[in-house]
Amino acid sequence: MLALALLILRVVIGLTVAAHGAQKLFGWWDGPGMKGWTGAMNHMRIRPATPWAWMSAFAEFFGGIGLAVGFLTPLPSLAIAGSMLVAIALVHWPHGFFTSKGGFEFNLSILAAIAAIALAGPGAYSLDAALRINFPEPITLIVGTILLLIGVIVALGTRAPEPAAETKPQVT
Repeated sequence: MLALALLILRVVIGLTVAAHGAQKLFGWWDGPGMKGWTGAMNHMRIRPATPWAWMSAFAEFFGGIGLAVGFLTPLPSLAIAGSMLVAIALVHWPHGFFTSKGGFEFNLSILAAIAAIALAGPGAYSLDAALRINFPEPITLIVGTILLLIGVIVALGTRAPEPAAETKPQVT
């Protein structure tokens, strides 16, 4: 039963994240496509916007597919975690918890699901199991998490300074 539970979780979360990445990469399902996504990265003041836009779109699309099929599972889990953490920090945190108000509820749910998969492993119904791919644990997750956090800090640290607010002349 655990193998089936992990399969369901991996497929649903993986394909959901992959679809989100496809919106960015290809403009599918009313997504922005890479031109719009790069513009969004510019709006968030991420510098340089183009490589970070491609990296995040690839992380979601290919990470989601990798997670869904259970291939090299710790790597897609880490890629998706990075994307979710940056999204929370730059977009959703100021809006509070609930998605209905633009908050981080959905992103946190994705993070919790991939953390559970990363800790439990991909399960028997995965390419990792079929190909007998095993990463050394817990070192893979420890090192991966440290590298992930460094990457998130670098991404957030590349932001351009906030533009100075225009001052309106005072009317006396």
